[in-house]
Amino acid sequence: MTNEMQKFFIALILFFSSFLFSNSKPVAIVVHGGAGWFENMPEGQVEGIMKGLEDSMNIGYEILVNGGSSLDAVEQAIIHLENDPLFNAGKGAVYTSELRQELDASIMYGLNNDAGAVASVTNVKNPISLARYVMENTDHVMFSSRGAERVAKDAGLDIVYPSYFYQKDRLDDAKRIKKEKNKMGTVGVVAIDMEGNITAGTSTGGMTNKMPGRIGDSPIIGAGTWAENNVCGVSATGHGEYFIRFNVANEICDLIKYQSKNVNEAAEIVIEKLKSIGADGGVIVLDSEGNAAMTFNTPAMARAYKNSKGEELVKIYKD
Repeated sequence: MTNEMQKFFIALILFFSSFLFSNSKPVAIVVHGGAGWFENMPEGQVEGIMKGLEDSMNIGYEILVNGGSSLDAVEQAIIHLENDPLFNAGKGAVYTSELRQELDASIMYGLNNDAGAVASVTNVKNPISLARYVMENTDHVMFSSRGAERVAKDAGLDIVYPSYFYQKDRLDDAKRIKKEKNKMGTVGVVAIDMEGNITAGTSTGGMTNKMPGRIGDSPIIGAGTWAENNVCGVSATGHGEYFIRFNVANEICDLIKYQSKNVNEAAEIVIEKLKSIGADGGVIVLDSEGNAAMTFNTPAMARAYKNSKGEELVKIYKD
């Protein structure tokens, strides 16, 4: 091959590479670790929550900037939070009134509106992975309790003994049956990849002292989780009964889709509506351009955001 031909092929490769890159969408990821009060927390715990958020965000972001899917980014980012005992999901799940854990999770893929969810599982280490398995490998959207656990076992996912979830402070809270006020609620992640595909996921241990079998908004598609390409993705955290009644996650995307609201306007409208009826909580929202809203009506919401434009933040309290 002559030098001229080599130069020609190199130029051709560079041309097509630049063309492909220019047609890829900017990537972005937004994470929440629950909305609430976060008052009287030891400084070390605050630092731990901040680090957990940042690490989760970076895990997902690295997948995205390396050409990975938003599905992988969301699942892996949530797994990190589920494995961190500081967050109310997976390892850190709070106790029910019968002093055990019942875990919920859901995931939705905006490309084709596929979704998977699980509720009231007691022995699955990472419920978000089970929710994804349900979405990709069954004909159904949601499994609960023993049925979900049977699916997890058949899928070869990590099954753990109840002692895995033991945490003395969570158990003490449940035994005191004190008013729920400072729990971190839920974890969630929304991401958009280079293909423009949006994925949203949510995972939780629910409310401290909840009645056995109680299911909140986190595994409910449309209430706690929603993703739709070219519109937005949402993960919610808060008083789940209200989020179900007002179909919060889908409502936010509908405001963007049908009323041309931007992410912040749409999120503010819905969260203000919840506030007017005494419902606490917050949402993270990501649109098709990677713009994010992190809106809440509580004194704090643990949250993080990063995009390929160089914007990044990790916060708990309001500005």
